[in-house]
Amino acid sequence: MENKEKKKKKLGLTTQIFIALALGAIVGIVLNYLVPDSDFKQNVIINGVLYVVGQGFIRLMQMLVVPLVLTSLVCGSMSIGDTKKLGAVGVRTLCFYIATTAIAITVALCIGNLINPGIGLDMSAVQQSASTAGSVASNSADKLSLVETILDIIPTNIFNGLSEASMLQVIFFALVLGVILAKLGDSADTVSSLFSQGNDIMMEMTMMVMSVAPVGVFCLIAKTFSTIGFNAFIPLLKYMLSVFIALGVQAFVVYMSFLKVFTGLNPIKFIRKFFPVMAFAFSTSTSNATIPLSIETLDKKIGVSRRISSFTIPLGATINMDGTSIMQGVAVVFVAQ
Repeated sequence: MENKEKKKKKLGLTTQIFIALALGAIVGIVLNYLVPDSDFKQNVIINGVLYVVGQGFIRLMQMLVVPLVLTSLVCGSMSIGDTKKLGAVGVRTLCFYIATTAIAITVALCIGNLINPGIGLDMSAVQQSASTAGSVASNSADKLSLVETILDIIPTNIFNGLSEASMLQVIFFALVLGVILAKLGDSADTVSSLFSQGNDIMMEMTMMVMSVAPVGVFCLIAKTFSTIGFNAFIPLLKYMLSVFIALGVQAFVVYMSFLKVFTGLNPIKFIRKFFPVMAFAFSTSTSNATIPLSIETLDKKIGVSRRISSFTIPLGATINMDGTSIMQGVAVVFVAQ
């Protein structure tokens, strides 16, 4: 009887996050439409408690990103050991990431042109700010050429790269360091142990931050709905619908096809086992925070070696941004229309 009661009382993190999402939306709508406007509502509740707790949660996750990626990649490349094997895994991984990103952009453009999210929308109210933002983006793009972008991957000062969260520089340094530590073997045992223990510490710290995720998600969603409400979403429903359809096609058609072709795994079983990771990533809108949960799930439920996942997962969370590619692909069609 006691065991049954414990099972009933204990909710998984995924369930807690979805409950927090729903409650946050309800509370936000109530604040927006039913609670009279006042200084207490705006300064204490919305821009006070909800803002501080929500942004505090995001900052906690941002705090973890650089040390987590650094230690994970060093340990991943170090555990693979053989430079040739690491190179083969790296090349295959990069080719796969490039292919899925290209497919994601193609899917986004096709869905965008099919639904036409920008037709019929009056953008005159934001035309001036959009024009300003466009000129700033254009100037920024002009300043950084392709050659400079490639060279920028190599850090001139790794401490600057770490402090500025230049993820490609961190990844490059971590891979080189991991390969060297694997080559040196026992002679660099102290440094290897330092990164291994650092990785364990960062994993534990991330799990601690994730334990307060429901509270953070609740405050983020509640503030969003209390500030914006539904009125701001209505003109953008076609755009949002286009993005969600494209995301669905990429996740459940493209990826599941690759999964079946290359591994022979049952896509439905895979989704069932990997759903907590997907739910957490969706609710927090961050790939980096899911790194430890992804590695743990792949190891315990899917059977993927940590030697591989600790290398590919942090790399993918940083450079394989299919969701962002889809959002920007649809946005191109949206803005053009």
